[in-house]
Amino acid sequence: MMRPTPRPSATSEQGFVLVAVLWILAALAGLATIFSIYLSNSARALAVSDAGLQAEALVSGSLELAAYQLSLAGDSARPMQGSFHYRMDRADIFVAFVSEAARIDLNAAPKDLLAQLLSGLGAGPEDAAQYADRIIGWRTPPKADSAEDEVSLYRAAGLAYSPRQAPFAHVNELALVLGLPPELVERALPFVTVFSGQPKINVLVAAPEVIAALPGMTPSGLKAFLKERPSLPTDMAAIATALGPAQANATIEKSDFYRILTTVKFDNGRRTSSEAVIGLGGEEVPYRVLSWQDEVEPGRQPKAADVVDDL
Repeated sequence: MMRPTPRPSATSEQGFVLVAVLWILAALAGLATIFSIYLSNSARALAVSDAGLQAEALVSGSLELAAYQLSLAGDSARPMQGSFHYRMDRADIFVAFVSEAARIDLNAAPKDLLAQLLSGLGAGPEDAAQYADRIIGWRTPPKADSAEDEVSLYRAAGLAYSPRQAPFAHVNELALVLGLPPELVERALPFVTVFSGQPKINVLVAAPEVIAALPGMTPSGLKAFLKERPSLPTDMAAIATALGPAQANATIEKSDFYRILTTVKFDNGRRTSSEAVIGLGGEEVPYRVLSWQDEVEPGRQPKAADVVDDL
């Protein structure tokens, strides 16, 4: 005769339920911890994203203000360089602008100006001349009756690409030009452009490295010109006299293109700098943004001399 299975006592049932409850509470505690970590990480991500959007909005506002200030002055009184400062949304914003004619245009500069720049930045005279040839070869359209000599040089070097044989679209294309050392390209980038469209440089606002690239310029002549420049009248005859033999590739013509450096300093200590190139337009389109780069190094940019504390 089979004996009936003894039923668990009330005490054992309560113990089982207690263990189950403890496991559920432990699981809920783990989920709560995971959820709190998720919320914390999400909050940080949103804060970073919000700060980035805020910085972008402030830079956009700075471009608007700079374009307004430059357009308001009119062609005759428009400054070639300048700076201003304003405060908004718990941040200080510092804006410096300079005419793009202060840089050497990769698409318009003659060979001797390009070679002199590269030589001044560390290339030997013969190498600098060859590099200048390759830059001109990159930007020059092929002729119908030519044997594509420039293309053959790239093929012979084993490169998987050919020269553009059209204007440089961006200064970073300089790194693709045959033979140019990367360190030389890096040193040249702060002094070149693809936007001015001028074969000459505006010596009233150009950096010393750019003025030193003028064919015929000597170290003593450069030193004398830089010392005299702040007091020179805005007159080409006076500029030519001050430059002497180096005047051929110099100009004081204004440009509709400006490089604008915006540095945003937030109250929480965060700091960011952005650089943009704009082209001034008319009433319907006051300006166009041609280039925009975030997280730039302010120290590598030519500094503006004229300071306007407030608009």
